[in-house]
Amino acid sequence: MNVLLHVCCANCAIYPVKVLREQNHQVTGFFFNHNIHPYQEYRRRLETTRDYASRVELPMVFREEYLLEDFLGQVAQAPRTRCDYCYLSRLEETARTAAEQNFDAFSTSLLYSRYQQHDLIRRHGEELALRYGISFVYRDFRAGWREGIETSKAMELYRQQYCGCIYSEKERYCPQGRN
Repeated sequence: MNVLLHVCCANCAIYPVKVLREQNHQVTGFFFNHNIHPYQEYRRRLETTRDYASRVELPMVFREEYLLEDFLGQVAQAPRTRCDYCYLSRLEETARTAAEQNFDAFSTSLLYSRYQQHDLIRRHGEELALRYGISFVYRDFRAGWREGIETSKAMELYRQQYCGCIYSEKERYCPQGRN
């Protein structure tokens, strides 16, 4: 299949790209991450994704609008449930783009992370697949967690220390961040 893979960051894409290619899928990456804060972090992840994609010859589609205000407007009233909107909005943009550009399917590198809510991601992906008339490729890529980390280190890729949004940054760095 010709798969459009949402890429949250280069590090998380390494193992999913490898697995999908081993399964003989044609993979194109899709970078749309309006949740990332601050802007310098967004730029660093974008540039690292460009570097990684170039090195592994991964075709990419980039949505480079920095839509932080849109993201915050949707999650500010209930930050504890922000991940639901974050997953849905990025997956929907991936599914819409995949359908418009005649891909067979879509997926996401979010499925690589041990820290993401796989059941929620899968449910959104399957619902969007029905809505857009395209397949959602669900794979539990967590088995490659260590391999992805080692590969990213060997490639000397920038390795971020939090999921991406202002809330996850606070949870990572503020001693009382989980309050």
